[in-house]
Amino acid sequence: MNHSVKYFLNRTFLLAAIVCSTTLFAKAQAPAATAKPATAAKPAAKSAVAAKGSASYIENFFKKYKTSPDSAVDYLFGTNKLFTNVSQINILKQKLDSLHFGLGKYLGRELIVQKNPSPSLVLYSYLVKHENMPIRFTFMFYKPQNDWVLYRFNYDDQIDAEMINAARIDNKK
Repeated sequence: MNHSVKYFLNRTFLLAAIVCSTTLFAKAQAPAATAKPATAAKPAAKSAVAAKGSASYIENFFKKYKTSPDSAVDYLFGTNKLFTNVSQINILKQKLDSLHFGLGKYLGRELIVQKNPSPSLVLYSYLVKHENMPIRFTFMFYKPQNDWVLYRFNYDDQIDAEMINAARIDNKK
């Protein structure tokens, strides 16, 4: 894929993701009309157990992604009722579709990292393998009370640039 087209798609996606995230953050800050009373804090479970529900969302996402990236995105954003901006979700799907043509056939995924800063927040980063090149999907899930919901979703193809930067002499300590 032409470098300038790739650059344009990446920057456009990042702008769309920022707009979508900002909109959702603003909605999340608004007081809930039917707020439930807070429950007593439960003891923290091991991070692998705490994130079990969010991992099932990712499994289902990739099952759908294999045959239809659009339905996978719809499924993922459907986990959080605050993601109501259909036009922004459609823009995200269009950008992923346009990138998908250059990637080639989906071949699988590999977990890059999982971070659990608390029992209520988890991040997964995956290397998504395609015939022509990999991309990275980053999922962040939040558990406000009992159920996990999507908090952030990003994708990018800048893994190679990060690895090259990490190998620079001035990055060695």
